[in-house]
Amino acid sequence: MLALLLALGSSLAYGCADFLGGLGARKAHVLRTVMVAAPASLGVELVLWPVLGASFGPAALGWGAASGVASAAAFALLYRTLAIGPMNVLSPVTALVSAALPVGVGLLQGERLTAAGLVGLPLALAAVVLVSAGHGAGSARPSRTALLLAFGAGAAIALQLIFLHQAPTDSGVAPLIIGRAVSSAVTLTAAGIMRRRLGSEKPAYAISATAGVLDSLANLLFLLAARSGDLTVVALITALYPAGTVLLARGVLAERIHRGQLVGLGTAAVAVSLLALT
Repeated sequence: MLALLLALGSSLAYGCADFLGGLGARKAHVLRTVMVAAPASLGVELVLWPVLGASFGPAALGWGAASGVASAAAFALLYRTLAIGPMNVLSPVTALVSAALPVGVGLLQGERLTAAGLVGLPLALAAVVLVSAGHGAGSARPSRTALLLAFGAGAAIALQLIFLHQAPTDSGVAPLIIGRAVSSAVTLTAAGIMRRRLGSEKPAYAISATAGVLDSLANLLFLLAARSGDLTVVALITALYPAGTVLLARGVLAERIHRGQLVGLGTAAVAVSLLALT
């Protein structure tokens, strides 16, 4: 139950971070937003270091760095995917891949589900797709390039979670610190290379920094959940993060929640209840 609650907290934090990051990206180039969010995210991990401890062994360094590279790749691929569109097709593809790959890894590593889990798992996968699907032109068909990018973005997100899970359980927040440092360095380097194309708009500092803090919190909660439970369940619950984004968009921006998303939210509630019994 503890792992489930931590995974739900991670999912909610990821959803809130994505919502705020999206708001920040409306005010300035997305890389300008990340230039604020990334250091704020790293700062959280550094503050937590004395509290939760960190052991920088070779395994923690390696898996942490790998998660950082995957995180940077996920960011680039995801935004490129959504820029090409159509979002209502590609977003569910990305979310499904990001959920399915860790589930597959968990099962291959010998994790087993109860009867309730065997029902809850496919329901949760369906909920991920339904909740993340927006309302768009039904006739819109993504190009082969867009689909490949969507699969790539989902795989990068999944790899970030898998790599964090592989880090030693006694390494504390070391994998998170290394991962954040690597992803920040990659992102800031990219921003430096593209500085002439970033525009002159100033980023929304408070919104962007808060998004970074929440993203860092989401990573921490996922890591703690994965250390106390099965990757199969934890990754799947975490992948429900679009639900938080949808609910915030409804409450703050008065965006409409479409019928399929309502069904997805209900399906997610049922799936989480079943997975809690595993």
